[in-house]
Amino acid sequence: MRLLALLVAALLVAACEPEMPQTASTTPRLDAELLDEQGADLAVRATGGADNARFGAAMINLESGELWAFNGSDRFPMMSVFKAPLGAAVLAEVDAGRLDLDETITLTDEDLSPPFSPIADAYPGRRTYTVGQLLELAVGQSDNTAADVLMRRIGGPGVVTAWLRAHRIDDMRVDRYERQMQPELAGLDSFRPEWKGESAYGPVHRGVPDDRRFAATLAFMRDPRDTTTPRAALLFLSKLSAGELLSEASTERLLTLMSETTTGADRLKAGLPEGARLAHKTGTARTDFGMNPATNDMGIITLPDGRRYAVAVFLSGSPLDGDSREAVIADFARLAVRAAG
Repeated sequence: MRLLALLVAALLVAACEPEMPQTASTTPRLDAELLDEQGADLAVRATGGADNARFGAAMINLESGELWAFNGSDRFPMMSVFKAPLGAAVLAEVDAGRLDLDETITLTDEDLSPPFSPIADAYPGRRTYTVGQLLELAVGQSDNTAADVLMRRIGGPGVVTAWLRAHRIDDMRVDRYERQMQPELAGLDSFRPEWKGESAYGPVHRGVPDDRRFAATLAFMRDPRDTTTPRAALLFLSKLSAGELLSEASTERLLTLMSETTTGADRLKAGLPEGARLAHKTGTARTDFGMNPATNDMGIITLPDGRRYAVAVFLSGSPLDGDSREAVIADFARLAVRAAG
């Protein structure tokens, strides 16, 4: 069941989402009718009538706090979207003086994580990285090993979730390392170092009996762990943009990494007009049994005239192929721009 919300008056927004910023706006109001109508059309397209498929999307005017959401309070698997809040939690440790970006970490076999991971692919030829390099690889390239090593360095998934709760981002949670989550999605036991790289991990993944793998995939899509709501994604992006999460230098560093990311060129970015800028983080699961557990993108859009919006799109269980799923996300970005006026 879908949830549509357009919160225009400051009191209504404050009641429903107390952390969203509210100011007098000099920008046009969002076109709610357009978003309602075409957002519903995109949901039909994204889900393709599949029983387990869901679509969620939301956008907020970062100047006024005006918010629109479709299934905005539903939970969706984040996949690598979690690496943006992980990056923020790491930089918060830097700001607090408990971590140095120049600190060197030497990897062992037990540090390796499933694909995608250029670090695991390069191991053992290269073993040593600085925290700053791992941060760039985790956020900028979505490297799973880099993310897991950083998360362990700051205390584990629970520390990331606790950091989010401390900033009143209550509906975004990080529960597992990639080396735990990815095998569980396939019905595998914990990750083994000899499975590093797609050439090794792919056959292991496909070797899980179909009934076991299918049951694990369905369970993963229902699991509340490592999920967010579209509203919570916007709340994280809004607070990051406003400088409420990190120091000015760390905020700039994270947004720069999110702007320079190599992932998701055909998602939100593809739907933006020339001259627009995007700081974003994607997340993707591998397709199995004709359904994809997660294809996501969330980010901060700066239009050519300087207006700024946060946007989040989450697909779960979609039967569409990869290009078609990405096209849905790109079309939502186009819709968001039109609705912004």
